[in-house]
Amino acid sequence: MRILVVDDDPGLRRSLGLLLEGDGHTVAAVSRASEALTRLAGEAFDVVLCDVRMPEMDGLEFLRRYRDTGGTALVIMMSAYGGEDAAIAAMKDGAYDYLPKPFRPDEVLLTLRKAEERERLRGRVAALEAEVARFREGEIVAESAAMRHVLDLATRVAPHPTTVLVTGESGTGKEVVARAVHRMSPRREAPFVAINCAAIPEALLESELFGHVRGAFTGAVGDKTGLFEEASGGTLLLDEIGDLPAPLQVKLLRVLQEGAIRRVGETRERRVDVRVLAATARDLEREVTEGRFREDLYYRLNVVRIHIPPLRERPDDLERLALVLLARSGARANRRVRFAADALAALRARSWPGNVRELENAVERAVVLSADEVIDRHAFEHQAGPRSPRPDAAADAGLGEPVPLKDAVAATERAAIQQALAAADGNRQEAARRLGVSLRTLYYKLRDLGLG
Repeated sequence: MRILVVDDDPGLRRSLGLLLEGDGHTVAAVSRASEALTRLAGEAFDVVLCDVRMPEMDGLEFLRRYRDTGGTALVIMMSAYGGEDAAIAAMKDGAYDYLPKPFRPDEVLLTLRKAEERERLRGRVAALEAEVARFREGEIVAESAAMRHVLDLATRVAPHPTTVLVTGESGTGKEVVARAVHRMSPRREAPFVAINCAAIPEALLESELFGHVRGAFTGAVGDKTGLFEEASGGTLLLDEIGDLPAPLQVKLLRVLQEGAIRRVGETRERRVDVRVLAATARDLEREVTEGRFREDLYYRLNVVRIHIPPLRERPDDLERLALVLLARSGARANRRVRFAADALAALRARSWPGNVRELENAVERAVVLSADEVIDRHAFEHQAGPRSPRPDAAADAGLGEPVPLKDAVAATERAAIQQALAAADGNRQEAARRLGVSLRTLYYKLRDLGLG
């Protein structure tokens, strides 16, 4: 650390300099508080050791002036006078610690080591906060209370080596959350490796996970490193863990318990240091009950669960998500595009069974196919896919000829607006709130649909 000693006693400055330099620190020393303020304005120091009683400006006044300038170095006050009262005053003004004179060399070094550890932890916290802020502003949109809970849980579990089970419907962003946990963890500089357990044939999956040696089976012409070894020191995401075949469930359980893998065709075990995250869209409790998933493996994976709600249950996130995805798609297409108000209303009217993935595809398709800078609701009308059911959908399901999509959308909007107005006793402001649109948008819709 870089340390500045501020004391009018030349003997103390010299002895502290020798002690601290002998402990590996870089030391500068001045005899006046005014000199210290000048040095601190032009140089970076980690710690300031400052005497309380000095001519011209005492240590407490120096501390107040230094903090007023925004100084961030840790200040440790030293004094043979004042005892506890001086210590309390110094701490109130922002001092990190207080050393009563005379002090022993080991007292000084212990105080500095504590300061160094505090700075290390402060830097770690700042890095985590920056990481969280990046996810709040980018990959993870957390406007809703439900997603704020998801982000909070991911932040709290990230520093620990705990196994995490991420659940949620397909397309909700389970891998995005898993990557957030990895990036906020101490392993973030090491690899993040993901495998979809449902996408690889059972005969090859064991080799993908654990590797194999030459001659282990037909076609094994050389040794192969498995994903557990590739992720060494980092994180392995087992996506769609509910599709893991029963024989591999047994082997995975052993790996989680023992921290060792065995390549296919090999007799010796290899130690692995991997944090395992698992994700699934399946109901694993039901899979356990019906005998398709091992109960002991389920409990081993489900140490901490992060459940991501479907998009239809967090409408507060929809508009922000759509805007983030629009900016991303526009950047890829090298275009500046924006949504018209009716486009956002059209997006809110859909139930999004494919969740964020479906929304992302819809926005990208609109950007690619739209010739205009402003994307309106017509950009989404041609896109097939399930929508929120109309109030009268059950009555006419499967009856008559299909109607043009534009007319179907208008009918859905008309029914939703009429229902909201009825529920709000004709209060248009309340109806707009129930519909999740602005009052201006509602007036536009009323005029466009001929409702007054």
